[in-house]
Amino acid sequence: MSAWQLVAVGAVMLLGLLGVLVPGIPGPLIVWAGVLWWALTETTTAAWAVLFGATALLLLNQAVKWLLPARDLRAAGTPYRTLFLAGTAGIVGFFVVPVIGGPLGAIGGLYLLERVRLGGHGDAWASTRRAMRAIGLSVLIELFACLLVVGAWTGAMVVA
Repeated sequence: MSAWQLVAVGAVMLLGLLGVLVPGIPGPLIVWAGVLWWALTETTTAAWAVLFGATALLLLNQAVKWLLPARDLRAAGTPYRTLFLAGTAGIVGFFVVPVIGGPLGAIGGLYLLERVRLGGHGDAWASTRRAMRAIGLSVLIELFACLLVVGAWTGAMVVA
């Protein structure tokens, strides 16, 4: 694999890592695509081992990401309808105020919906914080898995 291809694969993986932090961008899928590109070009045993490990880890990540935070959101008492509407507000906010409008719209929408549902500022703010912690845990789990994959790829590159 040429140096420019390695740089391009690294850039794809960096984009995937950043995609984990931006709602709507499939970060783990982009990181996995970078590993796939590298493995198909490199065709060594180490490359295939990294691809196999990355695939297993990212599939496990998807299962863990969807199982653990769901318990926290249910324990927080935030209805799924409220979360869906807050997500929709985030999408609208993204187009109204590009990039930063997404998180602002989602958090603002969640707070407003909880304020209407619960009736007061204190309860609504506490519910919003609990929901944001649960969602933040999901992002951290996904970021950690992607960092492990990028670390394995980097380790394979250093060894080879």
